[in-house]
Amino acid sequence: MAQQAGQNSEFMYLEHFGLRDKPFSLTPDTGFYFRTPSSQEAFNVLLVALNNEEGLVKVSGEVGTGKTLLCRKLLNELPESVVTVFLPNPLLQPQQLYRAVAAELGVETADTAAAADLVEQLQKRLIALRGDEKRVVVCVDEAQSMPTETLEALRLLSNVETEKRKLLQIVLFGQPELDERLSGRALRQLRQRIGFSYRLQPLDYATTRGYLQHRLYLAGYRGAPLFSTRAERQLFKASKGIPRLINILAHKALLAAYGRGLNRIGVRQVQAAIADTEGLSSPPRWPWRALWVLVLLGGVVLWSRLPLERYL
Repeated sequence: MAQQAGQNSEFMYLEHFGLRDKPFSLTPDTGFYFRTPSSQEAFNVLLVALNNEEGLVKVSGEVGTGKTLLCRKLLNELPESVVTVFLPNPLLQPQQLYRAVAAELGVETADTAAAADLVEQLQKRLIALRGDEKRVVVCVDEAQSMPTETLEALRLLSNVETEKRKLLQIVLFGQPELDERLSGRALRQLRQRIGFSYRLQPLDYATTRGYLQHRLYLAGYRGAPLFSTRAERQLFKASKGIPRLINILAHKALLAAYGRGLNRIGVRQVQAAIADTEGLSSPPRWPWRALWVLVLLGGVVLWSRLPLERYL
């Protein structure tokens, strides 16, 4: 019941602010992609590396900097001549990895097939695709969590080539822990195969402002600036320019403003959002439960067209 009430409140805040969609959803939606200097540089590096048919490419970044969104944008933007394989689950054993790639490439494999047989079948399929002027790109998300033996299997898979060119290109997306793991001796061969790499950076203040406006516009907002300048600065300071944190705080600030019947987000609403976000403040002055009560109460008041102050 509480979950349904929360969903209804979120729907109502869309109507309250004149929005078609939730502007700050945590789902990596390429329809809301915002080109930042760092993301554009990363995207350019990926295109250059893939056009040069580099075997292995790496993009790393802190949690919430937009790696998965960048990965999905890359998959959407590659031409039809490129056959793509997306591996969102890195927790695979070597044979599971080979089977997953084979399945994406339309290769039927026996349940009892050994790893060597799977690689041989994959090589035949890759040669056939190259004969049809097709390139194959494998994108691995959350690569920092992939077992060491599977990362090594991935390296061996990248060795599949003809005398003149690679038959398979691999792009690793991972958190900084991936860089730490690659610096170790166990994965030195994989590290040496990485031709291009890039580290995604957080947004600066000016880019954060543009990010907020961009997502609100795409969600349908057409009014005066929704966040005050002070609110934007507070949000940027708390989020440190991490897009995922920006989304969390902006979403909660919208809920808080809606709950008070406000048409603009000020510092107090952002402070309430910060207080209700674990890891950004301690101890919270506004428990998350209290914020939801305020939101739900605001919904009742708006329905009845009565001033909220009467209830506070």
